[in-house]
Amino acid sequence: MDMHTVVVGTSGTTAQDVIAVARGNARVELSAAAVSALAAAREIVDALAAKPEPVYGVSTGFGALASRHISPELRAQLQRNIVRSHAAGMGPRVEREVVRALMFLRLKTVASGHTGVRPQVAQTMADVLNAGITPVVHEYGSLGCSGDLAPLSHCALTLMGEGDAEGPDGTVRPAGELLAAHGITPVELREKEGLALLNGTDGMLGMLVMALADLRRLYTSADITAALSLEALLGTDKVLAPELHAIRPHPGQGASADNMLRVLAGSGLTGHHQDDAPRVQDAYSVRCAPQVNGAGRDTLAYAATVADRELASSVDNPVVLPDGRVESNGNFHGAPVAYVLDFLAIVAADLGSITERRTDRLLDKNRSHGLPPFLADDAGVDSGLMIAQYTQAALVSEMKRLAVPASADSIPSSAMQEDHVSMGWSAARKLRTAVDNLARIVAVELYAATRAVELRAAEGLTPAPASLAAIEALRAAGVEGPGPDRFLSPDLAAADAFVRAGGLVSAVEPVTGPLA
Repeated sequence: MDMHTVVVGTSGTTAQDVIAVARGNARVELSAAAVSALAAAREIVDALAAKPEPVYGVSTGFGALASRHISPELRAQLQRNIVRSHAAGMGPRVEREVVRALMFLRLKTVASGHTGVRPQVAQTMADVLNAGITPVVHEYGSLGCSGDLAPLSHCALTLMGEGDAEGPDGTVRPAGELLAAHGITPVELREKEGLALLNGTDGMLGMLVMALADLRRLYTSADITAALSLEALLGTDKVLAPELHAIRPHPGQGASADNMLRVLAGSGLTGHHQDDAPRVQDAYSVRCAPQVNGAGRDTLAYAATVADRELASSVDNPVVLPDGRVESNGNFHGAPVAYVLDFLAIVAADLGSITERRTDRLLDKNRSHGLPPFLADDAGVDSGLMIAQYTQAALVSEMKRLAVPASADSIPSSAMQEDHVSMGWSAARKLRTAVDNLARIVAVELYAATRAVELRAAEGLTPAPASLAAIEALRAAGVEGPGPDRFLSPDLAAADAFVRAGGLVSAVEPVTGPLA
């Protein structure tokens, strides 16, 4: 395990901390301030629990059953039962990194002191994370309102020593056995604690934070592949001039144009079409790459603003306020997060679409300006990259389906008490698929563009130093390039892994300097 430690306080957390815990296995500790805030809020809940007047979430039922007053002797059973009954997820298991983000972000809200959970419950949550125990959480069950109820319930089951969980060795076992093996005592939930463990946007937020990290890397990679394709198509880099982008000052557009311009520095391939009368301008997929990539970058920036606000939030219902009130609220509604999750799926689909158009242009002898059909060694005998583009096109088509917003839908639940929901969990799940697909789409363009640049070099032209660095790093990553009697799938898979890991950016930056 990574020895890096994330300290959870009362004022939220950062995207970097979420990534560190979810993907880097960072240890988690509660700050002294968080422990004090937890204890203070718990005193308020205990005082309210002792009063004869019903208080929602403390001494009542939940949702459509909120009108029933629960007697003291049944309240522990009530908290256990809400976890058990809400743990109704179905379908495939959710990825380990998503579950760790989900648990960590729930701990973040609990530690704020606004939930009324006892310090020992929060410490158990940290202990489970630090032990590398991952609850089995299922794909389906959250409507993104009243929080990610079913996913969080499966996590709460593990804290109680119930249900199944995956140990640090990857083996799924009964949660009680895993807790015992790591010296962790299961929690016995008291008033409000079951509800507090379930009410939050933690799953969709965790997936948003990780998608943003992945998309930032992919957008930089896509700027690089767009530059490589421009170069291979003998396009002009004049459209990347800073003064052109200064008169339409979208920040992302300027950043993408600057990335492309720096990748192309020193190229002997760009600008050749200026003497080619029939081709006055490059095609939109080449010429407008900074505008499309840049608009996506600006969307990422807006989504990151929403994520940062949510990371600073305490999402629960009811909440404990500093003046001692315990108030019902609607802060658990996932709309703010759901909207940007859907927005990101839209821009990812559009980036995939323009990327595929450049690939197709590289393969078409009628539009590639002298490149062999399908970049084949012996066209006709060899189909070259024809079917690689088919695969890319299939991925783009799926991306367009994934871009249909989940948050435009709502379906009533809990006997019409929860009559408008966000579907944010569904938006997050499809965005994860979209991000996966986008990495593959960019990898195919990289494969085609580097092949085309190498063919131009064989003609005696001089590629940009950054292009040569990209080709060299790609070959070092195990991508041999197409040739007679070679399978493409291993190369494409290796190119995909190279792009996902940020290898393309790392290869180019020593030549270009840091890219946006």
